[in-house]
Amino acid sequence: MEELLNSAKLFKEDLYKQLARIGKCLSSDKRLEILNLLSNGSRTVEKIAASTDMNVANVSRHLQVLLDAKLVKFTKKGTFVIYSLADPEIINFLSSLWRISEKQIPDISRMKDDFINNLDDIQTLTMDEVRERIKNDSIILVDLRPKEEYEMDHIAGAISMPMEELEVFIRDIPKNTEIIAYCRGPLCVYSALAAQKLQSEGFTAYRMEEGLNEWQEHFQLH
Repeated sequence: MEELLNSAKLFKEDLYKQLARIGKCLSSDKRLEILNLLSNGSRTVEKIAASTDMNVANVSRHLQVLLDAKLVKFTKKGTFVIYSLADPEIINFLSSLWRISEKQIPDISRMKDDFINNLDDIQTLTMDEVRERIKNDSIILVDLRPKEEYEMDHIAGAISMPMEELEVFIRDIPKNTEIIAYCRGPLCVYSALAAQKLQSEGFTAYRMEEGLNEWQEHFQLH
């Protein structure tokens, strides 16, 4: 019996060591940023570097850690190496991590509130409110992410309007148009900035805090 108990103890210790590999991997803010980026679509090392303001060497080192923890995978296309999440379930894990962190760490909510409060009267709509307005054809829903992310997948009915093209977009639509903006989700502030810019130009504009991943998770459960 003692031998069986020792065997069970060793098994438990080894199991927790394996689980800790994920925890250690997530101890870097930059690796979390890379995972969040990849949750919106596959990318080359160079594109990850451009989006995260890191150099290619640093991105490669972080990707190696993520590879060792089996959180990302890669494929080769010609001379390019393209990285993606190793499993779609990781998106749900990242969403849960965000919700737990926001609930348990008051500084996160404070930082969000401080940022939004520094903008002029930005109105945020819930996902249910956005879907209702889409059904009624009463708004334009704009996706502020880069075009390649939009082309991979987007909320049905949304039009692609990358943040850097917002000025051109504003010139081409009538002022009585109602607009809702969304980007990559709770960790992206482009939707708030776009809503403020649109409002300053005379449009009725709103933001949705959530992105495509949160939208898909929410409406799969409802």
